[in-house]
Amino acid sequence: MPKFAANLSMLFTELDFLDRFEAAANAGFEAVEFLFPYDFPAEQIAARLQQHGLIQALFNLPPGDWASGERGLTGLPGREAEFETSVETALQYADALGCVRLHAMAGIPGDDASAEATYVRNVQYAADRVAESGRSILLEPINPYDMPGYLLGSVRQVLRLLDTVDRDNVRLQLDLYHAQITDGDVTRLIGQVIDRVGHVQIAGVPHRHEPDTGELNYPFVLNALDETGYDGWVGCEYHPATETVSGLGWLETYRAGR
Repeated sequence: MPKFAANLSMLFTELDFLDRFEAAANAGFEAVEFLFPYDFPAEQIAARLQQHGLIQALFNLPPGDWASGERGLTGLPGREAEFETSVETALQYADALGCVRLHAMAGIPGDDASAEATYVRNVQYAADRVAESGRSILLEPINPYDMPGYLLGSVRQVLRLLDTVDRDNVRLQLDLYHAQITDGDVTRLIGQVIDRVGHVQIAGVPHRHEPDTGELNYPFVLNALDETGYDGWVGCEYHPATETVSGLGWLETYRAGR
């Protein structure tokens, strides 16, 4: 059975961020993930993890100026020094939180033809730097409706880039919500790419609500994931249609059916 992690950037947003850890533990989650921890001292987050017996499954490297629309630095030519600094910042938090997976957002580079080459070099730098502490870098394609212009637009593109990067500790972050939109045929896709997957995320398609809504049959899809032998975390990265806890019936039903 998959191990589910609550995404605290999207779930339990009825509460202040630091109070979401307790809510996730009370709802039965054993791990959490979120976009960015950098608005809070690492020690405060680490204390909440320890207090509630939670594992930090994943978070992202600093993305640049998020408020102004930046969505990552990794593929932005001319920003290499800033990217390297972001790796060091993320590592400081990863050490404090005991987190072994870091997602490097690619960014929105516009029409710069050198963006992909910049991305590859930066990922290689980050992979070599975090390998010293046994960590991995994750690459995630994002659909063009949610993030127009994002450098990584399909699972197949990321697979090609993984070959180019050529680092054992660089893996695919397989968000099945995005993958259904960008690639489709997700059951077969899982079987084809599972050996390169470092983390999985889920949400209903197309509205990104609870996984029991929309066009994907998640009991079937998650069973297919189980059959591959995947034993990592499955991040619940969706926007609740109403209030978080009242929408967790899908999780109770899924667990009862297992």
